[in-house]
Amino acid sequence: MMDVFNLISRAQGSYVRSIDDGPIEDWAEHFTDDAFYKVTTADNHRRGLPAGVIWANNKAMLKDRVSALKEANIYEPHSYRHLLGQPAILEESDGGATSETSFLVIRVTGNGPTDVFASGRYLDEYVVEDGQALIKKRIVVCDSSRIDTLLVLPL
Repeated sequence: MMDVFNLISRAQGSYVRSIDDGPIEDWAEHFTDDAFYKVTTADNHRRGLPAGVIWANNKAMLKDRVSALKEANIYEPHSYRHLLGQPAILEESDGGATSETSFLVIRVTGNGPTDVFASGRYLDEYVVEDGQALIKKRIVVCDSSRIDTLLVLPL
């Protein structure tokens, strides 16, 4: 059986690939049914403020977000390219682990520029089921206190 570092590394790679290269519908499948997902700023996280720019407390809400992306929202076409650091395993148990992973997200717009969109870290709780790491809780902590209004795709 793979160790938890390898399971989380594999899960991270698959997670960003679903956002960057699609299909985006696969993104929600990286979470448990009762997952929690939040995008916030480093300052808000440090201060313990609960609100997030994106906030979902179950997998169904994540699937709804993807449906809205595809069917309801109107936004300038763009894509992301994630660059991830190695996950730091903070705690490990028989059923899962907590980890922290640095990220950098590049945004690519149609004929426009390629620019740095976001940097920060994932604060994660994983459960391991059937040899696969699934996200139980992900707090995306963005380094900047300014989050672009074009945060359409998940980070």
